[in-house]
Amino acid sequence: MVRLSYPIEMEIAGNTAMWTRPDTGDCPVSYPAPTYSAAKAIFESVLWGPDVEIIPTKVELCAPIQYHSYCTNYGGPLRNPKSIKEGNNYQLYATVLIDVCYRLYAEVVPNKEKNRLPESAVQWDKKTTSPGHAYQSIFERRLKRGQCYSIPALGWKEFTPSYFGRFRDSTQLLSDLPPVFIPSMLRLVFSKGYTPLDSYLKKDFSPVSYVYDNDLVIQNGVLEYPQRDGSYAK
Repeated sequence: MVRLSYPIEMEIAGNTAMWTRPDTGDCPVSYPAPTYSAAKAIFESVLWGPDVEIIPTKVELCAPIQYHSYCTNYGGPLRNPKSIKEGNNYQLYATVLIDVCYRLYAEVVPNKEKNRLPESAVQWDKKTTSPGHAYQSIFERRLKRGQCYSIPALGWKEFTPSYFGRFRDSTQLLSDLPPVFIPSMLRLVFSKGYTPLDSYLKKDFSPVSYVYDNDLVIQNGVLEYPQRDGSYAK
């Protein structure tokens, strides 16, 4: 089945970014570029809607890849029970990216799982003949105004952007970047899709189901995300 898609794009930059490699354990190291799921989340932070699906297509690197050591006092729920009980933090070491700038690209298509939408989304969907087009128009309007659904993050929530919005004329693709090979890159954590609120209240959670992309390469400053669903068309 052919699904019409609508392109969206945005630029995001910041002082620090962390696209965590799951294989690097308790001293995490960043991938050199945003993962598929991270790019998807950045778009959705500007405008989120359950009746459409955001499909990231590529990311352009507009600043050199620079790694930096990072340390913070962690006080979250992943501490051992004794540390939580005693109110103790522990130092978390990581290897992050600094001074990053990206241009992100994606396609918007209608959500194909209509039977899983909450009632409010179903009613909205009935009022438009093209939810993808509607999302595109609202997204571009919000991006121009600097509005967002939630604050975009460069991976970890504490790494907020110094800029997000439309492409800036001063930003240029880093086309002379040597090829960067990525043998395996996390694609999605919750690959089974969206679970509406009514199912959530019945404890029918979206299950954790990791998916990876293999043998990726950043070529001439561009990372293209593999398109596993080729059913949509421009």
